Amino acid sequence: MRPARGSMELVCPAGTPAAFDAALAAGADSIYCGFADETNARNFPGLNFSRNELREAVGRAHLARSNVLVAVNTFPRAGALELWHRAVDDAVAAGADALILADFGLLAYAAKRHPQARLHLSVQAAASNPAAIDFCVRRFGIRRVVLPRVLTVSDIAAVNGAMACESEVFVYGGLCVMAEGRCSLSSYATAKSPNMNGVCSPPDHVEYQTVGEELVSRLGGLTINRAGRAQPVAYPTLCKGRFVCGGTASHVFEEPTSLDAAHMLPALKAAGVRALKIEGRQRSRAYAFSVVSAFRRAVDSLDADRPIDASELLMLAEGQRGTSGAYHKPWR
Repeated sequence: MRPARGSMELVCPAGTPAAFDAALAAGADSIYCGFADETNARNFPGLNFSRNELREAVGRAHLARSNVLVAVNTFPRAGALELWHRAVDDAVAAGADALILADFGLLAYAAKRHPQARLHLSVQAAASNPAAIDFCVRRFGIRRVVLPRVLTVSDIAAVNGAMACESEVFVYGGLCVMAEGRCSLSSYATAKSPNMNGVCSPPDHVEYQTVGEELVSRLGGLTINRAGRAQPVAYPTLCKGRFVCGGTASHVFEEPTSLDAAHMLPALKAAGVRALKIEGRQRSRAYAFSVVSAFRRAVDSLDADRPIDASELLMLAEGQRGTSGAYHKPWR
């Protein structure tokens, strides 16, 4: 792995070669991406990389002194292990600087077949305590864990102080309110699993309809939200739908919004976080350039002991609103 430009590594998303180049131009230390199949958790039409595209992207990144992390972070289907094994083999052959894996069987395969490969434990593994993480360090030799978005900053500090590898945390983008690696609701509605097929709320199951003054959102034929013209509307995932309880319709945790922890970088640095992860492989190259540029300036400001200005990120958030999410658990 090439060293980060600042005190914390900036890990940025790329769902396409164009977004990849935009993240590079904006100053990404590392870029994560996946193959165009169900081996990664952003398996949407028009996204992800062919084998040739990945190999060429790795070359461009290395010329820019940046790293490429390849996500093979879904759980293999019984009888189809070869697809996931081939993804691991091809990522290593393309020169990936690290593999992001969730499945223990796949971790065992990668550790045995490619002992020189750097392995990161995906957030999809839902490992949030030192015992679980250190098991993966001992058994598979993982070098970094991507922590689930359910921990406070003090939780992160405690985990970092008791484990034997680096930590990476999400600082911007989609806020998954369910425990990663255990998402089930979407698969009930669409018969496609986020954790196995890599598709949460597949586009071909999404429907919008205007009914009177309301916009109705449906997923797999199920109505999951009704919003007035002035209300913010998120992409229709069931965990962000509105539910009626006691005669009142409300969201489970928060209204549609994006995680934005730019103002918390000093606290995350003090907690021992090694890498900052931006979510958004399904977003455009303009999004990639804007968000990565903003966080590049934020990390540089932090290291220079200057105030962090993250106001421009608000325009890119769902509903143009941000939240610190579980970092301080505002719903409690």
